[in-house]
Amino acid sequence: MATMTTTAPALRRKRLRERLRTLGFLSPWLVGFTVFFGYPLVATVYFSFMHYNQIKAPTFVGLRNWRYVLEQMPLFGPALWNTLWLVVVMVALRVVFGLGIGLLITKIKSGAGFFRTAFYLPYLAPPVAATVAFVFLLNPATGPVNDILGKVGIDAPNWFNDPAWAKPSLVLLSLWGIGDLMVIFMAALLDVPKEQYEAAELDGAGAFTKFRYVTWPSITPIVMFAVVTGVVQTMQYYTQALVAGKLASGVSIGPGTVIEPGYPDHSTLTVPQLVYSLGFQNFNTGAACVLSLVLFAIAMAVTTLLMRRRAGLLSADD
Repeated sequence: MATMTTTAPALRRKRLRERLRTLGFLSPWLVGFTVFFGYPLVATVYFSFMHYNQIKAPTFVGLRNWRYVLEQMPLFGPALWNTLWLVVVMVALRVVFGLGIGLLITKIKSGAGFFRTAFYLPYLAPPVAATVAFVFLLNPATGPVNDILGKVGIDAPNWFNDPAWAKPSLVLLSLWGIGDLMVIFMAALLDVPKEQYEAAELDGAGAFTKFRYVTWPSITPIVMFAVVTGVVQTMQYYTQALVAGKLASGVSIGPGTVIEPGYPDHSTLTVPQLVYSLGFQNFNTGAACVLSLVLFAIAMAVTTLLMRRRAGLLSADD
């Protein structure tokens, strides 16, 4: 009985030391999570119920900011539609295009290093510089792309100056910088066991059958990774759309210049642009926080849906 009484405090001390050691290992992540995610999220929720212009002290206004954003803000609908359109179209085409380029380069017998470098280099270009170059190339009046299309008899569009072509032009810009996904998919494709391909060939499988039953099951986790990260990144799409709209509008940009984002006709306006415009140009912090929370909720919902096995990207064994 005395031994059991003596052992119990010792076990409690041992468990306490183990928990403290585990907490010590987790502390860098806990500090980072609290500082860079937990506190900003709580502060965003708090300011969404406040009237705050970043000068005077915030005052409680209840659901007024939420009603303004969801019921009265005229640009909320177009910005949300543009963001969701880019998420669906841009992410899907980037995954398909990146996988296709990766497949082609892994099948090339000679010159694979050249093509791999050629496709990867555009990804290294800074977003602003790449957007400026694309707006120049697709300029309907002076750009070389429309000039070449006109010489071969094709009626070229106005690209970034046409509301119907502005978002597809941004998609073309994103496909030009497909090098990141290409490298990821190439690594996944090269990791597929060759023995499985040899066994499929012995069974008389063709190229499509081998891709369907050998390649695809092996790379589905990478496809899932590319889709989820692509959705999260595109929900935060800001720089390229803003720069392209400002340059295509032809308005000179100088110190103190304030330009409404979304040119032409709000076709390139995204929710992050609207958040910046409300929060840092109009100093309506409460409405900007509401938009941020709506964007966060949509991103979490889409990501959760994709992460579920029934989304079809992962089998039950993965």
